[in-house]
Amino acid sequence: MAVLVTGGAGYIGSHMVWELLDAGEEVVVLDRLSTGFAWAVAPEATLVVGDVADTGLVARLIRDHAVDAIIHFAGSIVVPESVADPLAYYENNTCKTRALIETAVRAGVPDFIFSSTAAVYGGAGSEPVREDARLAPESPYGLSKLMSEWMLRDAAAAHGLRYTALRYFNVAGADPKGRTGQSTPGATHLIKVACETALGKRASMQVYGTDYPTPDGTCVRDYIHVSDLVAAHRLALQRLRAGGGGLVANCGYGHGYSVLEVIAAVRPAFGRDFDVVTGPRRAGDAAAVVADPALARAELGWSPARDDLDLIVRDALAWERILGTKNSPAAV
Repeated sequence: MAVLVTGGAGYIGSHMVWELLDAGEEVVVLDRLSTGFAWAVAPEATLVVGDVADTGLVARLIRDHAVDAIIHFAGSIVVPESVADPLAYYENNTCKTRALIETAVRAGVPDFIFSSTAAVYGGAGSEPVREDARLAPESPYGLSKLMSEWMLRDAAAAHGLRYTALRYFNVAGADPKGRTGQSTPGATHLIKVACETALGKRASMQVYGTDYPTPDGTCVRDYIHVSDLVAAHRLALQRLRAGGGGLVANCGYGHGYSVLEVIAAVRPAFGRDFDVVTGPRRAGDAAAVVADPALARAELGWSPARDDLDLIVRDALAWERILGTKNSPAAV
């Protein structure tokens, strides 16, 4: 039996591959390498370059590798880009996920774990948000993920598919062993951008909006270490294999940091100042979104191990220092 990880050459997906291999699983990665890297995939995994919407290819992988679970990360994730080009996001995130779910159902794959997002809540406010909160995405990205959740729910009811959708808050950091990290050039994740700026990879960084209804006027987010996030997926897989039913759960720590607080954490970790430019708000950004993670803790037995902003920043900085040797043409 094997686990099929879509988007397994990307940021979160590559960490998931290592998490599964460390747990003794056989892993097959399907990635079209649009933003991921072949070198980011653990050598013990099988990498296949292709698209999740290629139903023939996916069906063949399921058959040839005896796939009994799919963990689906492949998709587009940049909120402002989704506002500018919504149809591309509905195609890549929603339509292609529909194709993957259909292939899984037809092939008899019992378990499906989906990479969802806190963006389904929209501007949830400063109080930790529960899974039963009002769903009001403020961007096509958030809506594309919510529609995928609904498709999974309906496929489970009609076909018996067991599924878990994990709503990520702001994922950051890197593998503590230095095996992988956030590697995509031009990535928009705040902690990565701050680390790149600190190391001189960017001339400056921009703060988008200082007039939000938050304590310091900048957006507040719940930052979760990527290692804790993939551990939650592994536990979700265990739960499904043990017969657990459909579950939608938040993955966050339950407390947030503002953009300025994150920048303030990066500066001492790096050891010197760097240029920060303030600008107008960015389309689709909510003022504050913080998780209530109680359901994931209860249902998955999830106990985060790296809930510390300074630790997240240190791991992210360490990876940025490694990364210069990775993204060369020879490495790709």
